[in-house]
Amino acid sequence: MDTKKCFKCGEVKPISEFYVHKQMKDGHLGKCKECTKKYVHDYREQNLDKVRAYDRERATLPHRVEARKKYAQTPEGKEICNNAKRKWTKKNPLKKLASQMVDNAIRDGRLQRQPCERCGSTVRVHGHHDDYYKPLEVRWLCPKCHRELHKSLD
Repeated sequence: MDTKKCFKCGEVKPISEFYVHKQMKDGHLGKCKECTKKYVHDYREQNLDKVRAYDRERATLPHRVEARKKYAQTPEGKEICNNAKRKWTKKNPLKKLASQMVDNAIRDGRLQRQPCERCGSTVRVHGHHDDYYKPLEVRWLCPKCHRELHKSLD
């Protein structure tokens, strides 16, 4: 069998135009690649919140975290990361300036890192700005508490 009829569009197409699917009797999905792509695109558009929540959950799986770390070390990964940082800096000049001012104040001894105000941790504590127009007024938070704070603010 070299051809198959798509149940969605009704066209008869070469078997290579259908995704492999081991649970199907003939080993290929019942709708063609084009119809499958359209379905996935439409589903994603109509269920964006649900899909984003699922994607966020999948991103925390250990093998995906490891894959991202490995990719970030490749030349292509470094380039993409640097481009994203440049884009963020261009989009958020006030945030970048506030961050630099905190870093400079710490370096110069005018500001000292404190333990996390939520859990007391002293590991990799961040300075969180409630108001970027007051760059040296920060709340000290560990990465976990900082993420939780931003989740509650969104």
